[in-house]
Amino acid sequence: MENKKAGWLIVGIAVAMGVIVWIFNSLTQKVINENCIMETNCIMHETSSIQLWLGLSIIAIILAIGFYIMFSKPDEKVVVKKVKEKQKKKMLDLSGLEREEKEAIKLIESEGKAMFQKELMEKLGVGKVKMTRLLDKLEAKQFIIRKRRGMNNIVVLKD
Repeated sequence: MENKKAGWLIVGIAVAMGVIVWIFNSLTQKVINENCIMETNCIMHETSSIQLWLGLSIIAIILAIGFYIMFSKPDEKVVVKKVKEKQKKKMLDLSGLEREEKEAIKLIESEGKAMFQKELMEKLGVGKVKMTRLLDKLEAKQFIIRKRRGMNNIVVLKD
């Protein structure tokens, strides 16, 4: 809850308590006036005024707390926002690769840096054995990673 709202709530409670004290005091005064014939020796007058001032001082303290909370500066929240830096597109050094290896890398890159091994095999037009050996070489050179997905492999370019 914001400080102002909490302060207004406390001030409202203090005002409600003030009304209750005032009503209680006025009813007490009626009882005293009816029962005390001699006002000079009646101890109820003193007790009534002490109760009134005690109640009003408690209400004043509550009002002061409410106004203090209302006008005090709320604690500032420190927000730490992590900014992701755009990574520069890393150019792969394909100079030490064979022609088919380069083609495979370019195909994977064009598909969003990942594709199924079977799809890559079909696009390159090679067999299963040749595809496995080609991917083994690329994995050894740390260009790709193969991830098993059920009965299929997904070939992913390393960052």
